[in-house]
Amino acid sequence: MSKNTYSMVARATALLGGAALALSAGVASAAFDFQLFLGNPGGISGFPGPYANVDVNLTDPTHATITFTSLTNSGNIYLFGDGGSVAVNVNATSWTLSNITGSNSGTGFTNLPGDYTNGGAGNEDGFGSFNQTINTFDGFTHSTDTMSFVLTNTGGTWANDQAVLTDNIAGANNSPDGSLAAAHIFVTPFPAVQSNGAIATGFAASNPGGGGPGNFIPEPGSLALLGVAMLGLGAVTRRRS
Repeated sequence: MSKNTYSMVARATALLGGAALALSAGVASAAFDFQLFLGNPGGISGFPGPYANVDVNLTDPTHATITFTSLTNSGNIYLFGDGGSVAVNVNATSWTLSNITGSNSGTGFTNLPGDYTNGGAGNEDGFGSFNQTINTFDGFTHSTDTMSFVLTNTGGTWANDQAVLTDNIAGANNSPDGSLAAAHIFVTPFPAVQSNGAIATGFAASNPGGGGPGNFIPEPGSLALLGVAMLGLGAVTRRRS
């Protein structure tokens, strides 16, 4: 191997190693996303899921931001509202709830800071009790298509995003393993218009452990860096050949 070729291989290897470290760091801090797939019978199970996306973002070992986002399916959007608007089962012996925000990009909805209250532990119909719920004032009129809040662990620390929540004790309509999160859903045509009202209302919950697509999502920048490093190493290898 010539001196120049050796130098190029060394540089590419170093870049690949740096990219791997960056990717590892990105995975460690990436958010945990999952969806609410299960609709309660007699409520919204006749409307196809998934109904909502839930994002868990651990900002430090004791603080996590949870964001619920409505999904659309078959011409309808699934909004959050009323008692038990959103619910999670927190994996901590004690915690505080803060920074509750919500909004609705539809027409004619009213979303005020005072609309949202800490509901404590509560039942989400058919899916059992969750140890942290949030209520919204006045039903469909004040429903939201996104809701976010911060959990502060006052009884310990969380190792990663997936450790923030844990499955509850299942209700009659769920699997024996329970759910991480649930929501009180209003079904309405998309795009949402307050005067149209709701077609149906009911509850939705996640599959056990978040189910389906729930996973750590590497930071896009780290993935791009790793890709560049791999291309560089491949080019050096071809040149050597």
